[in-house]
Formats: sequence, structure tokens, C-alpha cells
Amino acid sequence: MAAVTKVEAGTLPAVKLVAADGAEIIVALFGAHLLSWKTADGKERMFVSRQSALDGSKPIRGGVPVIFPQFNMRGPGPKHGFARNVNWRLGASGGDGGSSFLRFDLSDGDLPADVAASWPHAFALQLRFVLSGDSLEIDYEVRNTGTQEFPFGAALHTYYDVGQLDATSVSGLQGVQYENHHLQTLVQEHPALHFTEKQDRLYQAPESVTLNTADATLRLHQEGFSEWVVWNPGADDARAMNDLADDEYLRFICIEPARVNQQPLAAGATWTGRHKVSA
Repeated sequence: MAAVTKVEAGTLPAVKLVAADGAEIIVALFGAHLLSWKTADGKERMFVSRQSALDGSKPIRGGVPVIFPQFNMRGPGPKHGFARNVNWRLGASGGDGGSSFLRFDLSDGDLPADVAASWPHAFALQLRFVLSGDSLEIDYEVRNTGTQEFPFGAALHTYYDVGQLDATSVSGLQGVQYENHHLQTLVQEHPALHFTEKQDRLYQAPESVTLNTADATLRLHQEGFSEWVVWNPGADDARAMNDLADDEYLRFICIEPARVNQQPLAAGATWTGRHKVSA
């Protein structure tokens, strides 16, 4: 049987789900933010900076920030939108012998007055985390509950704990077009992407890629999104971040399923995205 308990992460209220096989996740209500995913062998798969504030004062550096309604600065609102900076509700939890889940909900009625004033649209978000064996699935749903369409972008900005950056690579992207941080459009020539310097790439998404680390292989699959974003800040950018220790860039990479450009969602319509990670 799965066990669900209320815990604290720093000073943030959070929910812990332990599956029957011992796999577990911890999700903060602030941002419906996944802070930890341990597979049944006890290995932590997510990275969270030891310098990140866990008090609701600023976005969390690590885990899985939920991006809505815009990616980065691709929209008129604050960077990466507001969903990662507000409190969600635990909607449901449960499970059987094969899988267990937590569901979190956010709607326009949950927003603080200042955020609601900047986003005058009726909406409902749902995030469902499902543990099943050595896999974690995140189902992301955006519903337009209003009478007029609105534009939105979305992403699951996932930070993986890779242990040793120089022993890490991403395969499955050979021949795929990407845009780098210099806004150049290129095609990846090599079978695997390695990390010897800053990487900030926006790939036109194949459904699946593979993350290879010194001691693990993770298979990443997405549906509904349109891009993969692959990011590591490198040494110089890491030193400029006050919520990341100077050496921590050597421990993680971000590979995120994304819908980077805002696209319209009709009144009454629903968009769904899915991200499954298998160890």
C-alpha cells in the first residue's frame, strides 16, 4: 500500500508519497514543486541546490519547477510565469499494487490578488505525479474555464542529479535541429551531447531521449510538448547565481519538456502534456 504523509521542506508544507516498493517523492505545495524522487533502491534522482531558499520567498532552484503561462521571457509576464511561485492544493492521492499518485490543482480563484490582476483569465491547472516501479510520470493539464481564448506556454523544468557532469551525456538528439544560447539555429551532428561548457539548447522534440550518467541511465519520454530544453549554466553563470553554489553546476543538468512559445487555448479547451522518466 502507498503511504501519503504531510511533511515540511525547509519551512514549506509538502506531501510525501511512498510507494509499496519503497520508491518515494516529495512535492511542496508551493509551486506543486517536486523536490525529491527516490527510486526503490534509495537513489535520489533530482537535484536541489543547498543554497535554494525553501521558504516561499523566491522560486526553488532544482527539482521540477512548473512553468506557466510563459516560458522564460517569451511573454509579457514575469520570467517563467507565476505557477511556480504560488501555493497549489493537494487534490487527490491514492494507488494500487502497480502504481500510486499525488494530484495537485491550481485555478484562478487560488491566485493572490496581485497575480490575478496580471492574469485576467479563468483557468484550471492539474499536475499528477505517478510512481510505478522505477518510473515517474508527470501529467500536466491546462484547461481554459473562461469564455475567451488565452495564450500560454508551459514546461517542466527538470533538474537531474547526475553526480559527475563530465561523465554525463544525452543521446537521441543526433540530426535534430536546435537553437543555442547565441540564437543560432544548428543541427546536432554527434550521437551524444556532452557537457564541457555552458549548454543552453532548445531542440525540436523527438519523443524520447536518454540521459547517461556515471552510474545510471534514464529514459525520458514526452507527449504533448513541442521541445526539449537542455541546460547547464557552466562555471561563469553558476558563480553569478546567488541560489546556486559555485561548484554545484557540476552535479546537475536540466532536460525539460517544453512548449516554449505561447499558443492560444480556446475557451473550454484542454491541453495535456506528459513526461515519463524511467530508470
